[in-house]
Amino acid sequence: MANDLLAVADFLADALDVDKTATTEVLNSAPLVSRLPISDTADGSSTHKYTKYTQAPVVGFRSENAGRDYSHSVDTIVSVNCSILDWSWRVDHAIAQSWRQGPQDLIAREGLRHLGAALYKLEQQIIYGTDATLGDSSGFAGFLQSTDLDAVADAMVINAGGTTASSQNSVYAVKAGFNDVRLVSPAANGLVVGDTIVTEANDGNYPVFYTPGNMLAGLQLGGKYSIGRICNLNASDSGAQLDDDKISDLLSAFPSGMAPDFLVMNRDRLKELQQSRTATNPTGAPSPFPSSAFGVPIIVTEALVNTEAVEA
Repeated sequence: MANDLLAVADFLADALDVDKTATTEVLNSAPLVSRLPISDTADGSSTHKYTKYTQAPVVGFRSENAGRDYSHSVDTIVSVNCSILDWSWRVDHAIAQSWRQGPQDLIAREGLRHLGAALYKLEQQIIYGTDATLGDSSGFAGFLQSTDLDAVADAMVINAGGTTASSQNSVYAVKAGFNDVRLVSPAANGLVVGDTIVTEANDGNYPVFYTPGNMLAGLQLGGKYSIGRICNLNASDSGAQLDDDKISDLLSAFPSGMAPDFLVMNRDRLKELQQSRTATNPTGAPSPFPSSAFGVPIIVTEALVNTEAVEA
């Protein structure tokens, strides 16, 4: 992959007659990442192992002076591999020295933007994981790789009924926590930014300011009742829009005492939910954009795309 570096033309954004605003056309916020806890891997290595309680022991009543067969509980060991997320950046030494606010300003600006892009990439990976089309095969497994969420027949999946190829979308209900969904990293390091140094570019004989930025991360998916999904949502397919009935079906898939902490959707699904509530509003006034459904908070993320395959 070729490098894509700052050039003299980028000084257009630093011209004296351009206001120093925070205007952006890049949608890369990461609200889901900010809601998930992060902790150390089980043994501090790049592989995290945890157990899922998958089968209860068989118990029962017995008659006097009559025995019964003993049983035992069953645990399943799950192994999660952490992957390196890298957002290291560099800028040409001469360009940085010529920056109007000085080299530190340019390095910091690029660093913040690289970090924002990294958090968004992490958010995408949490959802789509190693999916060949929507995820990154070099990263860790995400929601779509859960065997409890990858088919409409799964108990934690609600099928909205969309049928148009490559134009579907999903909504997730997530229970976050130590025993459920969380990010894991060796020593819980999280995001690491190293010292900026002046070094020679590895693709030419010129000096650059280089700053390392990386994170070793994996995702603990938890158990069967840690995540639920509404799949095959589509704005155009008949009956495949998001409404409270579908969310009710999703929340009802969670057992008593194990309700999810939040719902995750994109702006299109939020709009559909708002419009479905407006249509049933007895006052005739438009309903506000919802911040929750049945008491469960809603997180809106750009990382959920409308180009998912039809889930079968």
